[in-house]
Parts: sequence; structure tokens; C-alpha cells
Amino acid sequence: MSFQQGLSGLNGAAKSLDVIGNNVSNASTVGFKQSQTQFADMYANSMNRSGNSPVGIGVTVANVAQQFTQGNITSSANPLDIAINGDGFFQVAASLDNKSPMYGRNGQFQLDKNGYIVNPSMNGAYLMGWAAGASGGDPTALQIDTSAIPATPTTTITTKVNLDSRVTAIPATTVFDANDPTTYNNSTGVTIYDSLGNPYSVQTYYSKAAPTGTPPTTTWTVYAKVDSTTLTSGTPAAPLAVGTMTFDATGALTSTTGLTLSTATLGTVVKAGGVFANPINISYAGSTQTGSAFVNLAQSQNGMPPGTLSSFSIDKDGSIIGSYSNQQTKNLGTVVLVNFANPNGLQPLGNNLYQATGAAGSPLVGKPTTGTFGTLQARAVEDSNVDLTAELVNMIVAQRVYQANSQTIKVQDTVLQTLVSLR
Repeated sequence: MSFQQGLSGLNGAAKSLDVIGNNVSNASTVGFKQSQTQFADMYANSMNRSGNSPVGIGVTVANVAQQFTQGNITSSANPLDIAINGDGFFQVAASLDNKSPMYGRNGQFQLDKNGYIVNPSMNGAYLMGWAAGASGGDPTALQIDTSAIPATPTTTITTKVNLDSRVTAIPATTVFDANDPTTYNNSTGVTIYDSLGNPYSVQTYYSKAAPTGTPPTTTWTVYAKVDSTTLTSGTPAAPLAVGTMTFDATGALTSTTGLTLSTATLGTVVKAGGVFANPINISYAGSTQTGSAFVNLAQSQNGMPPGTLSSFSIDKDGSIIGSYSNQQTKNLGTVVLVNFANPNGLQPLGNNLYQATGAAGSPLVGKPTTGTFGTLQARAVEDSNVDLTAELVNMIVAQRVYQANSQTIKVQDTVLQTLVSLR
């Protein structure tokens, strides 16, 4: 026995206590991965290996390995908090100028004054990903585009109805009057938009004509009112039939005529500064005429008012989806993940960050939920994977190891004192 073994044991136990203490101190650090002290024995060898001693000379710390096991996921109130469930790391950059990639699992993000997604826990690092419309390439700093969606003028109105074949036909001599329900059979309504996003209420009216021919066919005339103005033509002005629908004896729609709203007929109702698409087509595809009550089966149009960004969310596949005041959604970018063949080869930098090394392997960038990459969970964070109970037990064991090694030094000291006392 010599002092060497005991001294190396003290150093190893002290290193182990340092690692355990660091684990315990970071038990509440989001995304932190605990470390484990790994030891190796030591032997003294001669130059030509002919004088190997079977007695070791102590212990050395071979490695301090981080354990990249999954931490628990805890919900939060911040919509930009992101937890990784599975493999992968966030890629971040120190600044917009210094884009050297760094990696981490801490997902406590927020927006800076310029709309960039940053992480104060990572020393303000910028979250990297793919810009809106991109699905690959080098990640760039993600910035939330807060610009409004422009208005889209209506070009098509799509209506699908069932017209009741049992209703009484409107006499051909009857002049349509939107305020007189005896001059039409049924009506439907839809809101359309001009180039500025101004809304207009379009009410369409259906007037049945008497069936003709053998087998009989039935024609329905369509009139329209925009806001409070009935569409007219001619001098003097007369109600304008915007089109007709013809049904056969089986109730199927066989032909249509007209069914458009031209800018000429809409000119009296358009609001200052706005224009309509010319013409606005009205489609009644799929409409029927049967012996059952009138029903509006579907009603839509392809225009929309301008919209401002009201909120955004992050899907499990990393897509950042913006929600706008006009009920539209838009992709604002994609959060990517990066994985390594050997995550234990990453070099810790502090501030919950790691740097790639040759031992980690080449970084593999991809979209969450694909391949070996994990999924993202918004409004949540990944807790530290430190098991406090296990660490406290490890601390007791390391303390006992330290005490035991100190005893070997004490015994060696006693032996030396005995030798010196010999006469």
C-alpha cells in the first residue's frame, strides 16, 4: 500500500461529488441533462511491459458522461415554450451576425422587439429553422412576420341548394320585387368582398317557372340584391335576372345560363376605392329539384377581407401557424431539430448550450416527427432529467468512498511511523 492509491481515490471521490453537486444544483434547470462520473483503474507498466505489477496504483476519472435521457414534460402558459419529446436538439445562433451553430434542449423561447424567436436562458440565442415556404436548406434565424394578409376580391360564389318542386310557379307576368315574397319562392345569402376587402351582402332569389315539355323540364330564374340595392338593367330600370337553372324530370340540374355578376351591374353599389372582379361567377353545381323542402346545402365564396396576425402556435411537426383576424391561417416558418450519432460527444458550453465536436459526428438537420427526430409540444418545457433521490444516494456513497480512501492514507501514515520508530 502506498499513498498513491488513497490519494487517487480521494481525487476521484471529490470529482464524483463535484458532478453530483452540479446535478443537484441543476435539478430545476429546464432541459438540463445529468452527468455521470466514470472511473478507470491504473497500473504501472515498464517500457517493454516486462515488469507489470499485479497491484494497481489507484483510480482515475476516465470520463464525465452526460445522460441524454428524456426528461418529464411540464405544461406552461407561454405559447412559445417548446418541449422536445424524443431525440434531437434545437439549433440556435449567438447573434444574427455570428451564426455558428449551437445546440440545446431548453425550449423557453420568447419574441424580441424585432419579432425574432430568442431564448434568454441560452444567453439570448436565436432559434434557427426554415423560413416560411422553405422545406430544407440551411436553417436561418426564425422571425415572426406580423404583416397583414391583403384582401382578396371575390371571383366565385358557390351555392348548392335543393329547390322544392312542389311549390307554385310564379306567373311569367310577375315583376320581381325583393320586398314582396309573392314574387319569388326562396332566397339565400352570402357576403362577398371587393379589392379593398369591403364586405357586401349578396341575397339571391329563386323564382320557379311552370314546367314545360315532355318529359317536363323546370326553369328557375335567379335574381340578386347587393346590400339594399336590387340589381337592375335597362331604361326604365327593371329587375335583372342574373341567370337561370334548368332541371329535368329526375330533379338533376341540366343547364344554366348567365349566373354572373358583372362590374357593370355592380357599379352602383361598389364602395369608394374598391373594385370587383369581373365577372363574379355563380356556380350551382350539384343543386337539385326534388319533392322535398327547400334547403341551402352549401354556401361559400373565395374572397376575404384583410387580416392582421392575432396569434400563432407551433405544431408537433415544427410548423409555426399564424392565425389572422379574417379567420385565415398561414405558415410562418418551421422549427427544425438537429441530431447526432453520438450526443455524448457534444461539448457543454454553459447556458444550456452544446457545441458539436468530431466525436459527436456530423449534425443531421430535419423536421420534427420525421425519421429519428422527436416531436415538439408547444406550451410545455422538458424538465431536467436529474433524479434527486438517486443523486442523494450517490452523494452518500461518494462520501463513504472519500472517507474510506482517507482511511487508507491514515493507515499508510501509521505504517511509516512504525518503520521510523524501529531501532
